Amino acid sequence: MLPDVALMVLGSFAPLFTRPVWEHVQVLAAGAVLCRGPRTVAGVLRTMGLAGEPGFCNYHRVLSRARWSGLRGAKILLGLLVAVAASRGYPLIILVDETVERRKGKRIKAKGRHRDAVRSTQSEVVKCWGLKWICLTLLVPLPWSPRPWALPFLTLLAAPARADEKAGRRHKTTVDWTVQAVGQVSRWLASAAFIVVGDGAYASVALARACAARRATLVSRLRLDARLFGFPEAPAPGRRGRKPKKGARLPSLKDRVSDAAQPWRDSEVAWYEGVRKPVRLLSGVSLWHTPGQDPVRLRWVLVVDPAGEDRSQAFFATDDGLTPERIVELFVLRWNVEVTFEETRRHLGVETQRQWSDLAIARTTPALMGLFSLVCLMALRLVGEGAMPVRQAAWYKKKDATFSDVLAFVRRAVWAGKYFVNSKTGGDRLELSPRDLDALLDQLAAAA
Repeated sequence: MLPDVALMVLGSFAPLFTRPVWEHVQVLAAGAVLCRGPRTVAGVLRTMGLAGEPGFCNYHRVLSRARWSGLRGAKILLGLLVAVAASRGYPLIILVDETVERRKGKRIKAKGRHRDAVRSTQSEVVKCWGLKWICLTLLVPLPWSPRPWALPFLTLLAAPARADEKAGRRHKTTVDWTVQAVGQVSRWLASAAFIVVGDGAYASVALARACAARRATLVSRLRLDARLFGFPEAPAPGRRGRKPKKGARLPSLKDRVSDAAQPWRDSEVAWYEGVRKPVRLLSGVSLWHTPGQDPVRLRWVLVVDPAGEDRSQAFFATDDGLTPERIVELFVLRWNVEVTFEETRRHLGVETQRQWSDLAIARTTPALMGLFSLVCLMALRLVGEGAMPVRQAAWYKKKDATFSDVLAFVRRAVWAGKYFVNSKTGGDRLELSPRDLDALLDQLAAAA
């Protein structure tokens, strides 16, 4: 069903399931890789030539009833990804971002009306009904691409306040979920330090303090009107009362943008689309404070485009030992997770699944996100020391492989292992059973 090398990757998850469920999981995994169009269980079974399977309900129950832990699966997947990153000497950089899965239906309890980041612009906000997922990905360098890929390992469903209230649960914000996820990842990684990179939605004093307490460094965008303070002076000897936690209020970053008297420094950083961009940088170390919470120490970086093409931006890191250039470049790496979201929608059928039960909904999208990483790990094992074949045409030349190439490479290996195992090596004759021939022709004839 799956090539031996691919089974070595998928086999790491076998301890999560009982033996009967594991047999069904292998079919679903292979079918999800091979399937084109909607990633429904019915579509997967048709792809695998099991449209006449009388026990089709057992495959549905893998997602809706079977007892297995997605959290344990995330831990195993993170371990596989960390091993690849470590073998290439790459630091542990975790990108966190949320994405909305557009879904409707009265039975979907966790749906809400969220901002659609794909359709919204700076001047117009578009909202849609769907499920909000918080996805944690690990940056992993892969031999077929000059940029590291954001490979998902943990995806969490963030229900809106109204849904949590109806279910009698305590509502958790995006920051609450991320604080909990950072704590979990910290326990999984034991003593290893790591970096968490998120956009402005994760610029929170609470998250910054949580990262600092767990050997993690938070890198994010900082508002130009953020409340920055100096460090408190040492109290006079014998002075009674509480010690001050912060010093005097510092000028806002917005005021410093146009202040030529500041010690600006011309530099060059790795920017989007793989280019080097000249910028003017201003940096400092101070305390960031939000009313009601203890301040947190950080290094802030103010970035100004000398050409005036981009607006001024500010970023920060809770590790004040990082250079300003490194902080900016770490934040730029965050864009890789947006590429992953687009690829999972286009090639792995995210938003096409049609489960209605709460458990199946909570499992299917994380499984498809994890499948993105599994496909890359399978391709890494299959390609070995060779080169990833890049699909080209006379009208389309490209140098580097994309996920469509990686998926096609894995699919080709799976199709060969499924249908051509009985054929002689080097011969011109291919042997197919009537059942396999019908299944293969059905796939070629079916509408995408």
